[in-house]
Amino acid sequence: MEFPLSRYRNLTVLLLVIFAQLVLLAYQVKTNQDVRLIRVWAVTAVTPLARVLEGGRSGTVDLLRDYVLLYGTRRESLRLKEELGRLKLENQFLRNELSTAERAQSLNAFQSRTPSRTIAARIIGTGTGSNSKVVFVDLGSTNGVMKGMAVVTPDGIVGKVLAVYPTASQVLLITDPSFAAGVVSQKNHVHGTLKGQGHSTCVIDYVQNEEKVDVGEWFYTSGDDRVFPKGLPLGAANVVRTGKTFKEIFVVPSGFQNGLEEVLIVLEGVHQQIPPAQAASQATQVLPPPPPDPGQAENAPGLPSAGMATEADRLREQYKRIEESQGITFGVAGGKPPDFNAKPRAPVPAATTPPAAKPPAANPPATTPARPPAQP
Repeated sequence: MEFPLSRYRNLTVLLLVIFAQLVLLAYQVKTNQDVRLIRVWAVTAVTPLARVLEGGRSGTVDLLRDYVLLYGTRRESLRLKEELGRLKLENQFLRNELSTAERAQSLNAFQSRTPSRTIAARIIGTGTGSNSKVVFVDLGSTNGVMKGMAVVTPDGIVGKVLAVYPTASQVLLITDPSFAAGVVSQKNHVHGTLKGQGHSTCVIDYVQNEEKVDVGEWFYTSGDDRVFPKGLPLGAANVVRTGKTFKEIFVVPSGFQNGLEEVLIVLEGVHQQIPPAQAASQATQVLPPPPPDPGQAENAPGLPSAGMATEADRLREQYKRIEESQGITFGVAGGKPPDFNAKPRAPVPAATTPPAAKPPAANPPATTPARPPAQP
């Protein structure tokens, strides 16, 4: 087979010559913007290819850069999450430490204030029964704890020691259904028996319906059970109603209001006086008396003013008129007794014209010697 260039050699040479002439003309001819025509052709031919190459290059660079940035951002996000979790744990730990320090300070203040000898213990476990309210503390017989000792907090009573082991003790809470203790009300001094119900509310039993117990009245230990010393707070009565045989009194124990983590075991109890109930004092505003009306007449002479119209003022004015009408003086011994049944005479108005002078009497009346004052 013959090669096309050798077959059409003359036509090929002619085309190459024409192309060379066009190139030379384009190199020599300039456009209106003083740019050679060959440069215009070259730029026009190369621009699409350059655009494609630049788009591929920029896309590849952006993809690599985004991958690297996203990878770094992901690593930074993971690091920040780990640091946030660590800070949360530290914050929770510091909160627990602060709460523990506050409870320890409260226990120390209560120990220094109460006359009973106590020892601080920490709760380390709870009972497994469904209705049983039993906890375990970390002090036992080696620390001097004995069965039947009272367990309290600065806010109120908690329970009593049920069983003692060498390094731990079992405490029966006051909310257990089998628990009972003697209590007395603060204001009316009504005695009753505290009983647990298996939940957060206790009941005060054996209080007669005739006894007076107010809602909100506090109950304290009475010491009758020989477990709790007298004068320890229990809580305020939130429900008081009349029952069939005894009053129905429900109390929310105040010793559980801040949770149970640290408690005090009473080693030697000392009875205290129940604090007196504080009467609620409320300030009362009293307005001044209103001013008299402009058209109101003036008070009659001898009557008290509007600002002194009390029973004592009226009685004093009555005694004063009796003195003036009967010519006596109260408080003088040996004088004429007053007649309270006689009506006091009205004051005589002043005369407009002077009365006529009377002629002197021939024989002046003898003067009565003055009576010496009577000895008291």
